[in-house]
Amino acid sequence: MTKPILFNFTDAELTDFVIQSGQPKFRAKQIREWLMRGAPDFASMKNLPEILRNDLDKSAQTLPVKIVKKLQSADGETTKFLLELFDGEQIECVLMRTTYGNSVCVSSQAGCAMGCKFCASTLLGLKRNLTANEIFAQILVAQWELRSDKFSDKPIRPNGDANNNDVSHIVIMGTGEPLQNTENVIDFIERANQDMGIGWRRITVSTCGIVPGIDRLIEWGRPINLAISLHAPTDELRSKIMPINNKYKLSEVMDAAWRFTDLHNRQLMIEYILLGKKDENGETVLYNATPEYAEKLSELLDGKNCMVNLIPWNAVDERDFASPSGNAVHRFQDILIKNGIHTRIRRERGTDIGSACGQLRLNNAKKQN
Repeated sequence: MTKPILFNFTDAELTDFVIQSGQPKFRAKQIREWLMRGAPDFASMKNLPEILRNDLDKSAQTLPVKIVKKLQSADGETTKFLLELFDGEQIECVLMRTTYGNSVCVSSQAGCAMGCKFCASTLLGLKRNLTANEIFAQILVAQWELRSDKFSDKPIRPNGDANNNDVSHIVIMGTGEPLQNTENVIDFIERANQDMGIGWRRITVSTCGIVPGIDRLIEWGRPINLAISLHAPTDELRSKIMPINNKYKLSEVMDAAWRFTDLHNRQLMIEYILLGKKDENGETVLYNATPEYAEKLSELLDGKNCMVNLIPWNAVDERDFASPSGNAVHRFQDILIKNGIHTRIRRERGTDIGSACGQLRLNNAKKQN
């Protein structure tokens, strides 16, 4: 029989559970406090009697996710978690310790249905949407890790601020398409803001271009950040690598994105993975990273309030792409900058632990098979 997940209980349900277990009512408040800290097990709940902790361990579980695997980058800045849900599905989240705070990239679905040709997340298909609790629990896993940092040999943050052991930023940019699970994502964001005090402007939702979902965010009205996974500046090229473009054309996606940013006076984030291909001689040739495409991207974004995040492709064995050279990446950036487009090259984090979306989950599935 599946153990009940106490984090999923309402306060009233948790109180009833505690009383029916023969415990005083105040124990429910103590347990809730531990759950909101991200306690992975009952042994961590030190202010509960040992006999109660042992009984709870036999009859219940704490969070709706369990850590299957945890990988730490050599520089200590990035931690990647492979998490298992109650039904055996697996997801990933990534904790990044940065100079501006502690950022967590969370998944919104188990798997992905978008079929982007360069991505690992979609190779196993979409299994299901995550609940708001399952998304929220990823933040708590990261929070627990951060608060344990000060008791370990890991650096707290690159800038040495040992007092900052809280999650400060959230990016919903992990496995899955958030705007195919819009209502649960909105519920999660509301709770992260209310229960953890994470400001709207420190929360980013990334979408490959689900126009009705962007419209729903506009209707919702919170001034969060929006990121568009663009990866091509023309419909012809984008449709080849992102099937969603056959349903929502580039002009529709960008129109919805500009309406969102105009509403909140926010800068739009443009995600652009730079791809190469191997020719018949095994040499890498540019795919979407040519100077011509840099000019076309500049035309698309001309005069708009946006920032382009250039991402050198992180190799996936099952995908028929290659990473362009550093010179090609910087040449692409130089053209955008010359044309007045605010641009940066994303710093690679956790490459030694496969921190790109879906890699850990995919590798684990291959081992099991």
